[in-house]
Amino acid sequence: MPDIYLIAVIILCILAVGDLIVGVSNDAVNFLNSALGSRASNPRYIMIIASLGILIGATFSSGMMEIARKGVFNPGQFVFAEIMVIFLAVMLTDIILLDLFNTLGMPTSTTVSIVFELLGAAVAVSVWKMYASGENLVNLGNYINSAKALAIITGIFVSVGIAFSIGTLVQFFSRWLFTFDLDKRMKWVGALWSGLAMTSMSYFLLFKGMNGASFIDESTLNWVRGHTPILLLISFLFWTISMQILVVVFQVKIMRIVVLFGTFALAMAFAGNDLVNFIGVPIAGLDSYLHWKSSDLGAQELEMTALSEPIRTNTYLLILAGVVMTLTLWLSKKARSVTETEINLGRQSTGAERFAPNMFSRGIVRISLAISKTVDRSLPASFKTRLARNFDVSKMAKDDRPPAFDLIRASVNLSVASTLIALATTLKLPLSTTYVSFMVAMGTSLADQAWGRDSAVYRIAGVLNVIGGWFMTALIAFSVSAILASLLSFNLPWALASILVLIGVAIYHTWKWHSKKDKKEKERTWIGNGPKSYAEAHESSVSILQTSIRRTSAIYQDLIQGVLQENGTLIDRAEKEFEELRFKNETFRFTLFHDIKSFEHENSEVAELYIHIYDLEQDMISSLRSLLSTATEHVRNMLSPLRTEQYDLLIDLDIRMQDYFGLLIESISGNGMHKPDDLLDRKRALLHALRSFVSHHIAGLRNESLSMRNHILFMDIHLHTKDLVAISYRLGKLMASMQPKPSPEGRSQFANSGA
Repeated sequence: MPDIYLIAVIILCILAVGDLIVGVSNDAVNFLNSALGSRASNPRYIMIIASLGILIGATFSSGMMEIARKGVFNPGQFVFAEIMVIFLAVMLTDIILLDLFNTLGMPTSTTVSIVFELLGAAVAVSVWKMYASGENLVNLGNYINSAKALAIITGIFVSVGIAFSIGTLVQFFSRWLFTFDLDKRMKWVGALWSGLAMTSMSYFLLFKGMNGASFIDESTLNWVRGHTPILLLISFLFWTISMQILVVVFQVKIMRIVVLFGTFALAMAFAGNDLVNFIGVPIAGLDSYLHWKSSDLGAQELEMTALSEPIRTNTYLLILAGVVMTLTLWLSKKARSVTETEINLGRQSTGAERFAPNMFSRGIVRISLAISKTVDRSLPASFKTRLARNFDVSKMAKDDRPPAFDLIRASVNLSVASTLIALATTLKLPLSTTYVSFMVAMGTSLADQAWGRDSAVYRIAGVLNVIGGWFMTALIAFSVSAILASLLSFNLPWALASILVLIGVAIYHTWKWHSKKDKKEKERTWIGNGPKSYAEAHESSVSILQTSIRRTSAIYQDLIQGVLQENGTLIDRAEKEFEELRFKNETFRFTLFHDIKSFEHENSEVAELYIHIYDLEQDMISSLRSLLSTATEHVRNMLSPLRTEQYDLLIDLDIRMQDYFGLLIESISGNGMHKPDDLLDRKRALLHALRSFVSHHIAGLRNESLSMRNHILFMDIHLHTKDLVAISYRLGKLMASMQPKPSPEGRSQFANSGA
């Protein structure tokens, strides 16, 4: 008979690799968002620096491994078989939970997940054990390390407020000092500020982080502790002098160095603090198995008091984990999805927002505005003038494609977050790197006035969604882990096999869903790439408009066929296609704003072209929306079926419209295959056909052969189809009339037809 516990240990090791992959995919946001959002360097260099931080930080995490062994429950109260059930339930739940959040592109806390998974599994096993022995449930506290667990949980959630507050305060004073015109004050205060930031990060990461390194002996640690003040002074002088030389002599943008060092520091702090979340449980499971095999007791007899003893994890295991984390950082597409969420919520500019406002975000903004007005009235005029001058975002360096935020905010994000996380690591508190990093970033965004009147309700709604996800993390982690632990307690082999199969199927489907989502996001990308010449803009517009017309044609066909066949599936498909078209045009609305600002004065005709396109697209979407509403109501409410003559009219109309859309797509390309007159003739023929709808309405109403619902359906189809034909014709005419024409000066011109 195979050793089920050996199989369990092997599975734990495999799950550790999987957990490293899904965990890093989620936690990469913590140390990448600031450098990527501020464009501190080439993305490849940023990744290399973060990778080095992870590899080094992994070797500093040995001291944190005890959290998984005795931080939440009392191991001496459980026998080996029960411990293995707890560890398996935790790792299986962690894979499910983190993969779910990665797929949704939402940052969550790997620390909160592991703590509540340990808590849920330990409680479930304890309850079943007490039930089997007849022990009173009031003694549950003997099994759970309630004081330690409460301290961990409290520390995690208190860190949210602390991180947000400190991030806000540090960013406010940093912006007050530097303003948005960084070059103006960088020479005389930049080196001092950078030296302070670099020293704080160096102190916590190197001097304090050494406490967790498995390869540093106690005598070295004692020497560092005894000479900490002088080492700090040396560090501060070294960094400050070095930065002053770089900025004055070599004209180096030293804030880039601070941000890149901060990226390294936060990646190192992440690996040092969070590695326990991914491999702490499997290592504890392996140690438990080896301890059991060396004993002469059965799996149901050996009490696991050995887990309470101090441990120094093998350095090679830590390095191996660091390598897996680094590879994941480079290869994971889901890591990029999670990173984009945080950058989007903290960006300085307005634009398309991912999250819709809700009653809570509106209420917070309304209360904040009232408080702001009250405070504003009590402040001296001179202070308000100075404040407005120092926080004048128009002083930011102009860029065609500006970064989400500048280097000052990025450096504050990194230095504050890495310092707080490294401090928690020193105190052996599993502080959530996600909570700290995210809330510091949101605090600095608030202090930087990135949440203006145009974006506040959307950004706050996003923050509330993320925080709500954190509470869901705790609830899901506890519940699922408790359920899996219960199933594994009853029949370990069969339950484990079944759960593994279900997890495999779930991960496959989330991977497919995420791949499809990525593909859709790429298809949604509109112009927005900053074309400089009119010819380039026209070429881009042609390609995009052809795609838009094809989608409109497909939507129209699905709507008509859905009505003819009374087929709700076709209506549903039309709704999904319509949402894609609507979202793409809404995205264009925001990219249009940024593109127009970046166009040179002599390329103002490009902006005019974009505005014409946007206007006509909006009209077309409006007609499609009304047509979709009418068709949806008729089909889903199962209203009166069509009469034979109505059926024939709609089939003929659908054929004509598909033919018309096909001709329109070719005409927009301007390849000379069809003259504008051909499109005009087809338009006139279509409008003539639509007049037969009017005759049918009138005749049907007079002889009462049509019900009122049928009349409404046909009238709306007639009116909105007529609008679609007219609008799309104007779109084709616009593109034909605005073909690029080289001028004698070599600049592209166009003749405005008035379309």
